[in-house]
Amino acid sequence: MIHTDDHTLELDTDEDSAWSRGLLTLGRMFHPRVTITDPPEDVTVDWEVAVPMRDGISLRANVFRPQDDERHPVILSAHPYGKDGLPVHHETRHGYRVPWQYHLMRSAPLTHSAWTGWEAPDPAHWVPRGYVIVNADLRGWGTSEGEPSMLSEQEGLDIHDLVEWAAEQPWSTGRVGMSGVSYLAVSQWAGAAARPPHLAAICPWEGWTDFYRDFARPGGTLNTGFFAVYGKVNERRSHGAVALYDEARQRTLVDDWYRARDRDLEAIDVPALVCGSFSDHDLHTRGSFEGFRRIASADKWLYTHRGPKWGVYYSAEGLEAQARFFDHFLGGEDTGITAQPPVRLEIREDRTTITEVRHLTSWPPAETDWQTLRCRAGHDAQHGALEQAASGTPEAPPDETVTFPGRHGRASFTHRFATDTNVVGPMVATLSLSLEGDDDLSVFVGVRKFRDGKEVTFEGSYGFQGDMVTHGMLLVSHRAQDPERSLPHRPYHSHTERQPVAPGETVHLQVELFPSATLFRAGDELRLDVQARWFFDHEPVHGQFPASHAAVDRATCTLHLGAGGGCSLLLPILDGATTSRW
Repeated sequence: MIHTDDHTLELDTDEDSAWSRGLLTLGRMFHPRVTITDPPEDVTVDWEVAVPMRDGISLRANVFRPQDDERHPVILSAHPYGKDGLPVHHETRHGYRVPWQYHLMRSAPLTHSAWTGWEAPDPAHWVPRGYVIVNADLRGWGTSEGEPSMLSEQEGLDIHDLVEWAAEQPWSTGRVGMSGVSYLAVSQWAGAAARPPHLAAICPWEGWTDFYRDFARPGGTLNTGFFAVYGKVNERRSHGAVALYDEARQRTLVDDWYRARDRDLEAIDVPALVCGSFSDHDLHTRGSFEGFRRIASADKWLYTHRGPKWGVYYSAEGLEAQARFFDHFLGGEDTGITAQPPVRLEIREDRTTITEVRHLTSWPPAETDWQTLRCRAGHDAQHGALEQAASGTPEAPPDETVTFPGRHGRASFTHRFATDTNVVGPMVATLSLSLEGDDDLSVFVGVRKFRDGKEVTFEGSYGFQGDMVTHGMLLVSHRAQDPERSLPHRPYHSHTERQPVAPGETVHLQVELFPSATLFRAGDELRLDVQARWFFDHEPVHGQFPASHAAVDRATCTLHLGAGGGCSLLLPILDGATTSRW
């Protein structure tokens, strides 16, 4: 087994309890283990370089390059966060002030230099390897000219021009790549979809691809947590010009405003190394895996993990994977990547234990055994079982139901594994239900892992240490699917109309549960939770701050488990270990 060291406080116990996780969270918040190193001395820096756009305005970029007269491949990042927002040196403390985001998001241990912009490539790592790093402010942000926007079509055009400008410079070989995390990944989808001729490779490290479904209103539910914070911060920074959150609050269904903020993924054909994490379910997981699936690139790789977002991006192993990719497609070296299976799969047993790293040929894995577990009522009115039905047997008695109040209730169903089992891939919860007291309900479906009666937790979004295996959500009134875009393991909801539930009506819906990769030992239990509210508190120590989603919870919900309806979980099982390192 491979163990990761991710403790910021010395604890008196190795038990993964709420108390120990709370201490770890406090340590990450107040004393994040982020090491900021001095900039390298043998690097030439051109600050505030003006880059002309096709309409006459200029963007500004910082350029970090080797101290020679040679030509080098370029790695570009472009974003709205301010290229000059670099760690500030404290003369009296003999060190650097850690960026505030690392405190807010409870960052895990990582190291980068003081020339590293937020979520951008580290010049201290890449320039000595023979690359030029270009970190640019997008239009209207930082010191760039123009009106600020986010997720606009203009971003793709500007990145097209940035790429072509970089390719023409005397220090450039003409081969330009892109790299970065979160919005610095989202901007890569935009730039690559614009098809600049000299863009040779992209590395979108965790970034959404569908603004409505991945971020603003997953499952039709308004993201009132991170999106609210993120939206208000960027509204202030843009002096009111960018008000994404306020717009999304008013727009409950997918319309042209949402569609205009998504890029044409199928137009992307450059080589791509995509990072899709199992630890960012509340923000980037869905979009990253969809990006990998939908882009038209003949050469594409998927790097999965369940570690901390920035910790993995700047880790030795993460940088090694990025270097193998860029050295080949930008540097012209034969690194062996083209002979490497495209999917790097990391399977975890708990938050800190990696049990396997495999190379696979596809995602979801072609070897997946898709099994259906059916919900059964138990002796407890709201706690039943998940069973694999024998062939030819009825699903359940027609009158078997489970009822819970939306505001404070929950229905749970538990499955115990008889043998060690890898659950790897997306899941789908199929529910038949009726409502009393309202015509709609927000349905949150979560999968948790238990061992000896205690929950086993995982790394989650925003540095949360107590996450479940996976989750999904859907407004019952948004249950309509687009059959042309739905897959057996991933329903695609259209979100273009509202279908209220009539009194006495039983409706059927499928809830998409985001990809995960978890080992369940013999005797471990998987618990399926169905409820009408977000799973965790909003407070920062024991909760998942800033995660939060609007709850429509006035109705009482009855799940119908019988043959006329049925509730089930589609479970992806992966066996046959081929352990290796990428």
